[in-house]
Amino acid sequence: MRLYQGDYARMTVYSDDPRALAEAFTRCGATHIHLVDLEGARTGGTPNFDTIRAIRAASGAFCEIGGGIRSMETVARYLDAGLDRVILGTAAVSEPAFLEEAVARCGEKIAVGVDIRDGRVAIRGWTEDSALDAFAFCARLEALGVQTLICTDISRDGAMRGTNRALYGRLSEAFSTDIVASGGVSTLDDVRALAELGLYGAIVGKAYYTGAIDLSEAIAAANEVKA
Repeated sequence: MRLYQGDYARMTVYSDDPRALAEAFTRCGATHIHLVDLEGARTGGTPNFDTIRAIRAASGAFCEIGGGIRSMETVARYLDAGLDRVILGTAAVSEPAFLEEAVARCGEKIAVGVDIRDGRVAIRGWTEDSALDAFAFCARLEALGVQTLICTDISRDGAMRGTNRALYGRLSEAFSTDIVASGGVSTLDDVRALAELGLYGAIVGKAYYTGAIDLSEAIAAANEVKA
């Protein structure tokens, strides 16, 4: 399932078999799968842990997980279950000591989700505005040693209006960390443009589920630019 611009009242369920979906992704050539526990993002905890673990086991892909990860115990639980990378969101903002410990202990296995609304960082499943400037926050993360930032333009997420190329271009120029674009990736042109900007990756969500993007074609388009 997915939300429209982070609104839990506007939720769409695309499949009741996420493990089968993950296997379909890998058949299309996907090597990485981005997972978010939407319930965990809003309330904390790991309510969908068993499903997430099953997706990792069935797909064999590199899997990263975000949503409700607010303690080293939760980080360890996911990594011990075979997840390849853990994404901190709200906790990276509200608990800097936890973020520092996670990066120090787990290194590249820790990514930070920078969810951007009107230039500021949103937290708690996008339901609250932290008042932090997004670029200042990214600079702080880079200085700390975070190697992967997953940056989401909330205004474009699920809207099928194209990705915010200007924003991602600025992020790519400003930081040397790996930047993954999320939100509004709606066409093959979006995929190509993000690859040309030098971004590390792009997350395709609603466009895949609605058939607007063929995943195999998107992977081929990105690889062509990088070749």
